[in-house]
Amino acid sequence: MPDTVLRVAMLQGPTSTPGPASPTTVAGNLSAIAAAARRAGDAGADLLVTPEMSVTGYDIGAAAADLAQPVDGDYLDALATVAGETGTAIAYGYPERDGAAVYNTVTVVGPDGAILASYRKTHLFGAIDRDRFVSGDRLPVTFSLRGFPCGLLICYDVEFPEAVRAHADAGTELLLVPTGLMRPYDLIAEHIVPARAYESQLVIAYVNRCGTEDSLAYCGLSVAVAPDGEVLARAGRDEELLAFTASRAALSESRTVNTHLADRRTDLYPRGDAR
Repeated sequence: MPDTVLRVAMLQGPTSTPGPASPTTVAGNLSAIAAAARRAGDAGADLLVTPEMSVTGYDIGAAAADLAQPVDGDYLDALATVAGETGTAIAYGYPERDGAAVYNTVTVVGPDGAILASYRKTHLFGAIDRDRFVSGDRLPVTFSLRGFPCGLLICYDVEFPEAVRAHADAGTELLLVPTGLMRPYDLIAEHIVPARAYESQLVIAYVNRCGTEDSLAYCGLSVAVAPDGEVLARAGRDEELLAFTASRAALSESRTVNTHLADRRTDLYPRGDAR
């Protein structure tokens, strides 16, 4: 039986710059995402994943509210055009406005311009999130791309094993995690993300920012990890466009050998923690 594969590109960047975000910053970020999508599309990528809040910047203070747009706003229009031109789906992060509420959101737009999925960060990290965003209340959020079952989390979410396990139980095989991981938390990219991929037996694409932005120094180290723990792609500290191929056959083989999901004693776990 033929394998189902998905060719994935990961943009570590755009490189953050000090100072407040503005429409000019947004235009530069959209241009950088478009350039990466063109490179990824030329290389045959089915999907480009960009970091947390890649459209506007992450550590941008009150500008998060000023630059927030609805899911179907100008950010979608701009990147849907790019996706159509390149034939590559794009996962991008931005502040989403829904009435008076602002969410930390990632949306995936397909080459046909349709929204494949949109996810609001459910686990807010410290004052940098809680002072600016409302937490999402839906998990897991999943979608299919070219027959490959995918799911979405954002940054801090992946540090909760329950969130990743919820995706495994929902059928996610490729988990996309746009992030804004800052120093000194390198251990998340180097150790926690590989552990999550192994313990829940799925592929994780963890895509970070780099450079500095206001008070934050991002650590880079974007990584894609297979369910058997193999590192499929790993970035350094600087802006980089990475690529890897996710294989459903390889995931099935790993789940046959590493039977953590099947061997769980859910009869012993408290109700609500059975994942």
